[in-house]
Amino acid sequence: MDITVELGAANLPIHHLLRMGRGAVIELDVGENDPLFIYANGTLIAHSEVNAKDGHLRV
Repeated sequence: MDITVELGAANLPIHHLLRMGRGAVIELDVGENDPLFIYANGTLIAHSEVNAKDGHLRV
């Protein structure tokens, strides 16, 4: 089973993507309070949110 968690999206030219190094930041088209989407085998199964606690991200 493939599980995908979608936080947002961004459109980048491939030459920008190829120039990115470790630690690069990509701005997504969502805000910090927007929901994320969880897919199983390409089918949307849940909406959720990201929480941070003690330096760890939780879904």
